[in-house]
Amino acid sequence: MTRACVIGWPISHSRSPLIHNHWLRQYGIEGIYTREPVKPEDLQAFLQSLKALGLAGCNVTVPHKEAAFALAAIREPSAVAVNAANTLWLDDGRLACANTDTYGFMANLDASAPDWRKRSGPVLILGAGGSARAVVYGFLEAGMGDVRVFNRTLDRAQELARHFGPRVTAHAWDARNEHVAEAAVIVNTTTLGMNGTGTLDIDFTCAKPGAVAADLVYVPLETEFLKAARANGLTGVDGLGMLLHQAVPGFEKWFGVRPVVTPELYQIIARDIGGAKC
Repeated sequence: MTRACVIGWPISHSRSPLIHNHWLRQYGIEGIYTREPVKPEDLQAFLQSLKALGLAGCNVTVPHKEAAFALAAIREPSAVAVNAANTLWLDDGRLACANTDTYGFMANLDASAPDWRKRSGPVLILGAGGSARAVVYGFLEAGMGDVRVFNRTLDRAQELARHFGPRVTAHAWDARNEHVAEAAVIVNTTTLGMNGTGTLDIDFTCAKPGAVAADLVYVPLETEFLKAARANGLTGVDGLGMLLHQAVPGFEKWFGVRPVVTPELYQIIARDIGGAKC
């Protein structure tokens, strides 16, 4: 039986087991996927023991993503780009890593707003943390030439821009609404709106018809950010699809089958978070 897991501290909130065990049943694979609480001080020992524990690999969530990247012997470009890993596996006994957040975000964007690439204008990124790095990398890989990052701490946005080069520019948080009228895509990578707390105060009234607003937050499924965007005619993309799509590459690495994200799986997780769509 093949085993994999998700590790973090804490980890009880993770919905990854629901996703992966659904696929294991769907494809008739003899395997199991569990949650494993791992303290930061125990991370290195745990990862060095994957084979001894009978694990094909694991997902990594907070606060371990940067440390897991540092411990890996083999690093895919997706992880190098953001200096963090969320998916680990063994490659001839060596610890290998990737960051599938970029894949998850872009796959969800393509599925939920398939015409987004036809829109002219810059991409606006709200936030400059690890999730922002993954999203920026995805847009650059997709060929976008104007990505603008807005963050409350401008220095952090400037650091991100320096990391990715001239196609990415840093801007003050208070200037965000001045750029909305030009934007093709606006992405919230912050935690504002999670569980209904905090607000982004984005003025969508001057946004282009057909522009896209994407939120990485998925609790609730329709955040205030998305509600306001849709009310002004934008295409809204929620964060749950990203969660589902980012799980695809890891499942394939560990269990040998590339799974498909289906409406059925979306509804299973949506019901679990108490926000199923009709």
